Amino acid sequence: MEAANIKILFFDVGGILLTNGWGRDSRKAACEKFGLDYAEVNELHNFVFNVYEIGAITLDEYLDTVIFNHPRDFVREDFKEFMYSRSAELDDTLAFLKEWKKDCGFRIISINNEGKELNDYRVKKFKLHECFDAFVSSCEVKMRKPDPGIWQLAMGVAQASPQQCVYFDDRMMFVNTAQKLGIRAFQHTDCKTTKQILEDLKRENNSK
Repeated sequence: MEAANIKILFFDVGGILLTNGWGRDSRKAACEKFGLDYAEVNELHNFVFNVYEIGAITLDEYLDTVIFNHPRDFVREDFKEFMYSRSAELDDTLAFLKEWKKDCGFRIISINNEGKELNDYRVKKFKLHECFDAFVSSCEVKMRKPDPGIWQLAMGVAQASPQQCVYFDDRMMFVNTAQKLGIRAFQHTDCKTTKQILEDLKRENNSK
């Protein structure tokens, strides 16, 4: 039946295609570089970062709370530059997906949790438009995973049923949430495994 044909591939970004935008390792590295108290920074980060990821505050407002709540001997732009520098490609998954997309027969849409400034930087820096047809980013839609609403919104944008969608994420919690909505979902563990799953999906769709 046509309704069972896969139309949409949903992908997370951080942990699959790129490093996490501002993960624990990056925060630890920033504290070492700039001489900050990691415990304090992490506590304040955990308090406010979710608010940043849904676009309710700007990056500057996040930094006002977490970093520049005390006088510092470094400037804001240097800290931001360090934050941006922590984004890098993982393996060759992004390069593969950009090439594979050209004749895969699927639309590919991101569903990711990211603050606006970091999200915009990563889209531009790594030319993610070459990979994705649309971006359902937490900062733009005012919801973040694991809120089921973000997947439901993405399916609405794509005009696709759960049975027509497949989701990839490196975090099992988010894979489980997608599966509860009826979406076939896979945990990304490494580039080789995900490539094989994608090729199998392409073959499966072409045989229908």
